Amino acid sequence: MAIKTRAYSVDGKREMTIDEFKRWLKKFDDDKDGRISRDELADAIRVSNGGWFTRRKSKRIIRSLDANGSGFIDDSEIKNLAEFAEKHLNVRILHL
Repeated sequence: MAIKTRAYSVDGKREMTIDEFKRWLKKFDDDKDGRISRDELADAIRVSNGGWFTRRKSKRIIRSLDANGSGFIDDSEIKNLAEFAEKHLNVRILHL
C-alpha cells in the first residue's frame, strides 16, 4: 500500500497535505476505531520504507508521540505523527 501523493519535491520527499496524510494513515486502521495502534503504525512505517525493526520503532514512536498516554495515536495527536513523518519517513506535509 504505497503513499499516493501529488509529487516528489526536489529533495525526493513525498509531498501531501495533512488531510492526504490522515487519509493514508486511516488505511492502516485495521479495526476502524479511529486510532492508530503500535502494530498499525508498524505496518505504515514498513510500507513507507521505514526499514527494519518496525515493531520496536513503532512502540518507541507511540510512547513519544502519545500525548494522553492511551497507547494509541488518535486524531488529536496526528499532528505529532505528521511531524515525525516529515523528519523520519521522507514525507513533506504541505500546509495549504
